[in-house]
Formats: sequence, C-alpha cells, structure tokens
Amino acid sequence: MAKVSVIIPAAGAGERFGGKENKIFARIKAQPMFIRTLEAFSGRDDVSQILLVCSQADLPEVRDRYGGHLGLMGAAVLEGGPTRTQSVRNALGKVSDDADLVCVHDAARPCLAKPWVDAVFTEAAKTGAAILALPIHGTIKEVSDAGVIDRTLKRDEFNNIWEAQTPQVFARELLLRAYEAGKDATDDASLVEAIGHPVSVVPGDPRNIKVTTPQDLHFAAAVINTLPKPKEKRPFHPFQEAEW
Repeated sequence: MAKVSVIIPAAGAGERFGGKENKIFARIKAQPMFIRTLEAFSGRDDVSQILLVCSQADLPEVRDRYGGHLGLMGAAVLEGGPTRTQSVRNALGKVSDDADLVCVHDAARPCLAKPWVDAVFTEAAKTGAAILALPIHGTIKEVSDAGVIDRTLKRDEFNNIWEAQTPQVFARELLLRAYEAGKDATDDASLVEAIGHPVSVVPGDPRNIKVTTPQDLHFAAAVINTLPKPKEKRPFHPFQEAEW
C-alpha cells in the first residue's frame, strides 16, 4: 500500500464567497467546511500525513479554535503563501520523506466520497500522476465581455475537453520536480504536464463540487446526504456526526 501525504490548500481569499471570514469556516450541516473536507482523508490506512495550509490571517483562529480537533484528526496546520501554488510549495517542504504519493485537494471541495479517493489513489500509484475530472457535455458558447454570444463551439471542438477536479495525486519526487521547474498554475497537474509527464484522468463525479458562493453551501449539504457513509472507524473529534 502506497503511503500518501495529503495537502489541503485553504489560504485563498474566497472573494466570490463574500463575508467577513474565510469560507473555509462556513458551516455545512453544523460542521466547518474544512473539517468536512479533512474527514475524507482522516482515518484512512493509506494516508500517513495531512497538511492544512491556511492564510496568515486565519492561522490564529484555526490553531486556537480548532487545533485540538485537528490533532485528533492527524492534521498539521501550516502557513500558506500569496498564491495557491506558493501555498502548496510551502507544504511540499513539510511532506514526509517516506511518502510515496502526494495528494492535493481543495479545502472548498467538502463533498468527497471514499470510492472516488480510492480510484484516484490507485491510478496514481500505477502511473505516477492522476486527477479526478469530468467530461464537458451540453452546448458550449463563447461569450463576449458585454454578455453576448460570440459563437457556439462545434461538438468536435470540445469532445475531449474535461474539467479538472481534485484530488490530484502524484508521486512525491515527481511533484517536487514539477514545483522546482514551474511557476504559478491554476492546478498541480498543469505543472506536472509542463515537465513532460503524462497525467491520467479518472472520471469524477458532478457531486464533487467546489464551494464558491453561499448558495453552494445548501447544495453541498444536500449532496452530502447522498454520499455513502464510510464504513471504517474514524478518529473521534468534536464535530463528528453521530451516525458516523
């Protein structure tokens, strides 16, 4: 079994979400969103390390208010950087030397089911690089800044277009090399692609949403009700749901 270190970037400003505090503290069914996200990895036999990367502004609250809970979940808290790439780079410096794989997963994706994690971990162990992604369906329009349709894309223009999700999982040494060679990117797979290593795509699930607006919280709560409950024993923490 491959040993996996998990990095959870949570340092983004979340400008589209609004509000006075970071969206990672927003509650979904009474739990802070980032706690729900961590639960997908806490207690897994193949996860040997969890690194939660927060902004400097959020560190005091995360450590003071949730530090004990995070300790019970096996998660360490680190300070992030001004960009997502820099935050992950900071965390890579703390990844255990004995980790076989590094998994990067957005803190704002709290609707994660165990079978999806199993699938992307298994593929990454085989190929060295794998992500969850969804094929693009429907009719795609190119729209001007004025909000007017410029053109409709032909089906053959996006037949092989997929929307990347997380988790994104890579061999540790491969991801380290990619970050040494690369600059900023919107996801980790882009940096691995840039050094010439193929990245496998594992079909994801539309329920693996990224929370970007307050309205998404209601949808996420509904989605969580549809996800299979984990069967393995989880470490207890104060926010754990009674049925788990």
